[in-house]
Amino acid sequence: MTWTKAERYRSLRDVSALDMETLRAKTAASPWRFGYHIQPPTGLLNDPNGFTYFNGEYHMFYQWFPLGPVHGLKHWYHVTSTDLVTWTDRGVALVPETTEDSHGAYSGSGFVADGELHVMYTGNHRTDDWKRHASQLIGVLRDGKIERRNVAIPDVPSGYTEHFRDPKVWLENGFYYAIVGAQRENETGCVVLYRSSDLNDWTFLGEVKTGLDPFGYMWECPDVFELNGQHVLVFSPQGIEPDGHRYHNIYQSGYLIGKLNVETLTFTHGAFEELDFGFDFYAPQTTEHDGRRVLVGWMGLPEIEYPTDRFGWAHALTLPRELSIENGEFKQRPVEAMAKLRQREFINASGTSLTAMTPDRYELELTTDGSDFTLELLQVEDESLVIRYDATSRALTIDRTNAGEPFATEFGTTRTKVIDVNALHLFVDSSSVECFVNDGEAVATLRVFPSELDKGLRYQGGTATLTGWTYE
Repeated sequence: MTWTKAERYRSLRDVSALDMETLRAKTAASPWRFGYHIQPPTGLLNDPNGFTYFNGEYHMFYQWFPLGPVHGLKHWYHVTSTDLVTWTDRGVALVPETTEDSHGAYSGSGFVADGELHVMYTGNHRTDDWKRHASQLIGVLRDGKIERRNVAIPDVPSGYTEHFRDPKVWLENGFYYAIVGAQRENETGCVVLYRSSDLNDWTFLGEVKTGLDPFGYMWECPDVFELNGQHVLVFSPQGIEPDGHRYHNIYQSGYLIGKLNVETLTFTHGAFEELDFGFDFYAPQTTEHDGRRVLVGWMGLPEIEYPTDRFGWAHALTLPRELSIENGEFKQRPVEAMAKLRQREFINASGTSLTAMTPDRYELELTTDGSDFTLELLQVEDESLVIRYDATSRALTIDRTNAGEPFATEFGTTRTKVIDVNALHLFVDSSSVECFVNDGEAVATLRVFPSELDKGLRYQGGTATLTGWTYE
């Protein structure tokens, strides 16, 4: 189907109940619907937005185009959870219908102020000749809907293009700060900072000075937080060329660790590191509650066709990850509450050659003696997702060349991380795999679209123990 501009910019309010029911039926017919991930009821999901703990619940919103697996008029969809594992559907929370967001409620963040959950997001407006204008809007969640509060930042400051979006807000020393992803007029990426004492008047402080200049043509979805006494800047740079085993996706997501001085606007930091070495990860966002910093990403990428497209839907969010810095090392672990989903064990065995039939959805722990190994998942005849480790080169490779229906092959079908491997912790859903390495030293996220047949796993290598649980 060829999507016209008019079709892409239809509001949900202009869609009949019958049309939505038809879309839902088409989506439900997909064999790759998830069992325990956040996914759209129809259409396209992309960036996680407004991730906030408020009134005893985690609130998650996400970018949503309801009508198909393409980028069009973005709404915000809303889900909540008390434990980050089981999510309750709260429906659409934000329909773009003001002048400022007439062409989409783009990404933004959540924060609590005056006892209410607020959001700041980018309103996307197009003129009659299709010129983009970005403004940053503030809303308040009331009765499940985001009500407009004010236009916080109506225009883009001098020196930057209209690619100016994705504000992340935090409170520090009595002031609200907002970091915004930006593109300079010379088409290089950066982030800028604003400050406000009352959420009404926002002062442009300027550009945050980093050691990355230039580094891609646009920085999306910035996020700043403190972790173990240090600042972490997470962002998604666009336009980074592949470098060895790194940067092979169409766009990247990563972090810097250092110290941000909001007075001098300097960020002293170490090297840029990718958050995820898999195929399908972008636009992450974090929140903090009870001393825990938790990250969720978009399990997908822009400008790529996925096999689910023909069923009228695309993408999901990743599992939540708890972040820490331990002995100078950045760690990402699945939240412990995931263990609530464990049902029966389908494998608990040790040896050098192990096999099992697997359910469609499961959790798997592998511990090894550090030797070479090959682990095949989603195995159907000659089809499987292959995870290989070469101890001599310390290369851990994920290979989806023959792992079901192919897609995005122009970006390669393998991803490799150089790391000493002694353990893998895997979460397999109907069309995704998330692989945590060595208790959170590295993570790889990927979509995979296997055949609709009984599947198995096979391990061969040094002595290992495999424990797996069915997720019903």
